[in-house]
Amino acid sequence: MDFIKKEHKRFSKKDYKSFILGADIGGTNANFGIFGVKNNFPKLLVSYHFESKKLKGIYSAINKVLGDAKTDYGVNITKACFGVAGAVSPKRDFVRLTNAELDLSTKKLLAKTKLRKAALVNDFEAVGYGINLLSKNDVRTIKRAKKMPKAPIVIVGAGTGLGKTTLIYDEHYKAYIPINSEAGHSDFAVQTLQELELINFIKKYKKINKVNYEEILSGRGLVNIYSFLRKNKGFKQTKYTKVIDKSKNKPELISKYKKIDKTCKTAFEIFKTAYANFAKNMALDALAFGGVYITGGIAPKNMEIFDNEFVNIFECSPKMGYVLKKMPIYLILNYDVGLLGAGFFGARQK
Repeated sequence: MDFIKKEHKRFSKKDYKSFILGADIGGTNANFGIFGVKNNFPKLLVSYHFESKKLKGIYSAINKVLGDAKTDYGVNITKACFGVAGAVSPKRDFVRLTNAELDLSTKKLLAKTKLRKAALVNDFEAVGYGINLLSKNDVRTIKRAKKMPKAPIVIVGAGTGLGKTTLIYDEHYKAYIPINSEAGHSDFAVQTLQELELINFIKKYKKINKVNYEEILSGRGLVNIYSFLRKNKGFKQTKYTKVIDKSKNKPELISKYKKIDKTCKTAFEIFKTAYANFAKNMALDALAFGGVYITGGIAPKNMEIFDNEFVNIFECSPKMGYVLKKMPIYLILNYDVGLLGAGFFGARQK
C-alpha cells in the first residue's frame, strides 16, 4: 500500500500524556496523523498521505498507520477522529464520501481496527477546528480589514468538491466551534447571460436538472467551465487544449496553462467570479466579521486569482457593500489544516 510519510517533530513516549490518530479523508487524498496530547492540546508528530481512489479499503489504511505507530514509535493508539468529505449522520456514526467510493462507520472502525473510541466529523468541520491551531505563517491576507475578536468566521474551499463552514466562538471551550454545512450543494446563483448559458450547458452535458455551486467551484467544475468554452463558445483548439483534452487530469493542466492559453485563462476568470460571489453569499449569511478564510486544493496553487478584482466582486452589493468592506479575507496556506482540526476535536473527546 503506497503512502508518503512525514515526521513533523521528534518525540518520545514520555513527552505526551496520550496519543491519538487524526484523519482528513477527501475524494482525492486521505491524510492521517499521529498526535501527541498534553493538556488537551494536540501536536502533529507524524503524517501519512494516501491517494483516496487507490485505496482498496479505508480500514486497511488505518491499520497500516496504527501498525506503523506501534512498530516505529512504540505508540499504541486506541482513540481517533476522522474528518471526512461527506454528510455525517446525525448520530455521527456513519459517513459516505461524496466524491469517492469510500464510507466509514464507527461500528466497523471498532470491529476492524484496534481503535476503542472513534469520532466522525465532516471534513470542513475539521478545517473549522483547525483554525484554532493556525499560526500567522499559516495564512496569507487577501483583503485587509479590522478583524473583530470572537466574531463569526466563515471558511470556504474548492477542491475535489466545495466546502463551507461557519465558526462561532465558544466562551466555555475558549475556541472556535464549527457548524456543519453542505452549502456547496446549494443552487448556483446566476447573475449574467453567460452564467445562464453555462448552467444550461452543464444540465445538458451532464444530464442533470439542477446545477449546484460544486458543479462550478471544484476540480470538475473547472472542467465543466472549460468544456463549455470549448463546445459552446467556439474557443479554438490550441496545442495546450490538445494536451488537456487527452489528459485524465484536466484541472491541473487548465491551471498550468491559464496564463498562456485563452480558453484556460477565460475558464479561470469565470471560476474566480463564481468563487468571489459564493464567498460573499456565505459571508453575508454569517456576518463574518471574524474573517473569511479560503482553503481547498485549488486556492494555494492559484493564489493569483485572489486579486483586487476578486475583492471588488466580493464587496459588490447594492445595500451591504459597506458591511462586506469590514470583513477581512485570508488564504489558508497550511495543507494540514483539516488534519490539525481532526486532532483538535479528538484531543477534547472523553
